[in-house]
Amino acid sequence: MAENAGSAIAEFYKGRSVLITGATGFMGKVLVEKLLFGCPDLSRIYVLIRNKRGLPPALRLEEMFKAPLFDRLRVGHPERFSKVTAVEGDVCLADLGLSASSRATLVTHVSVVFHCAASLRLEAGLKELVNANLEGTHRVLQLCSQLQHIKMMLHLSTAFCHVDVVEMEERVYSSDINPHDVINLTKWMDGQSMDQVTQRLISPHPNCYTYTKRLSETLVDQSRKQIPVAIARPSIVTPSIEEPMPGWVDNLNGPMGLLVGGGKGVIRTMHCRGELCAQVIPVDKAINAIIAFVPTAVAIYDKNRNAETPVLNITQEGFVDPVTWSEVLDKGKSLCWNHPFEMMLWYPNGSIHSSYALHYLCALLFHWLPAYFIDILMLVFQQKTFMVRIQTRIQEGLRVLQYFTTKEWKFHNRNLHKLDKSMSGVDKAVFPIGAPADFQLETYLKDCILGARLYLMKENPATLPRQRWVIRGLYVLDRLVTMLFYLFIMRIIYNNSHYVLRFFNSSTTGAVSLTPFNTRIK
Repeated sequence: MAENAGSAIAEFYKGRSVLITGATGFMGKVLVEKLLFGCPDLSRIYVLIRNKRGLPPALRLEEMFKAPLFDRLRVGHPERFSKVTAVEGDVCLADLGLSASSRATLVTHVSVVFHCAASLRLEAGLKELVNANLEGTHRVLQLCSQLQHIKMMLHLSTAFCHVDVVEMEERVYSSDINPHDVINLTKWMDGQSMDQVTQRLISPHPNCYTYTKRLSETLVDQSRKQIPVAIARPSIVTPSIEEPMPGWVDNLNGPMGLLVGGGKGVIRTMHCRGELCAQVIPVDKAINAIIAFVPTAVAIYDKNRNAETPVLNITQEGFVDPVTWSEVLDKGKSLCWNHPFEMMLWYPNGSIHSSYALHYLCALLFHWLPAYFIDILMLVFQQKTFMVRIQTRIQEGLRVLQYFTTKEWKFHNRNLHKLDKSMSGVDKAVFPIGAPADFQLETYLKDCILGARLYLMKENPATLPRQRWVIRGLYVLDRLVTMLFYLFIMRIIYNNSHYVLRFFNSSTTGAVSLTPFNTRIK
């Protein structure tokens, strides 16, 4: 197509068939859309999809294509949807759950594999995450070893897979733990015993997710002699900044859960060091980097088959000025005033605290007490309670996320900058990696809020004028309740002032009597 003419990256994918695992996830969907849009001469995209809630893979793919994410393809290039084929399978099943015919098709045609499938449940147990993330990667590698025309298997990891490494370089770090030993351990050990040893096993990792992603990298690196492999490590992935539209998002993971929870007045405190850099990357920039990285990684292997595994840290260093969590919160609160959510529980006025003790006190006052109060009211009116249950889930999510907002890492991304500099003007236009020239944090956060309203919460933009009146009312109510609370505290102090004065006088008298200068002058 004319818009891709002269693109070396699009030329690399011309005539190729690719396999994508995790295609129904947040990043997987964007990857499918961008490959279809940016690489029009690509032969076929096979997507590994499992049955879910009775929906077969073909129907799930059909439903996925109805998302607003695919609007520009639906309007301009609807014929390209026919290039995508759903293959029934599951990374959690032996042999990926593939039928003999599906396996034969993949073995014959696929030359590039994007392994994006992973369980993102940070609070999940070790057995579940080892099966999905670690053994799932092993199963994909086994399939890749059978592909007749394999050129590259790109493994999507995370920038936080080595939490004990303060300065993260673009290389695979050695591990004292054999991934296969961990896989075998989860097979013979029962769940209760596994829970008892998990913390010792995964230390210093805060959760099983980063631990299994770390071991998955080791597994991928061990396969590099048999299969051309590469690793991409994005930081915390956030809504799109440019394409296919600003602010697109489809899940509440990470910062988006905070944004929506804070915007609706449910989350009012968080344990966070505000001066730290918010290590985030827009999903469209991460996907462009991944697509562009594959031809580069293939060239490395073509030049030297014994080369070290190519690694790409997809982080913001060097592309935009550092943005702190405090900046994000301050601008976010201001923007929520002008672009409020529907069904707000309270006026959105949360705060962050570097002190865990202060955060815990605020959580007790502003999270748990209101939650129990609301549920008691629901019981009085014979309605189903819900708020304590929601708050419990929120606190669990915050507990997991707060590990990453109270610690500092430095990510080296020389390979990302080298990749960006090596791209032609056409490739930079089609697969832009860097931030837009006119990037403004406030504009991006506004797009994130509006995207969360529209794509996540399904809230009509036409309700914004009404919600601005609602948030003003909630602000007045919040000030009134705050004033009444302080008056209540002052009244308690006043009513008990004689006890306070008596205690103060007795303490003062006792202190004076003990001083060495307490002598009577005659």
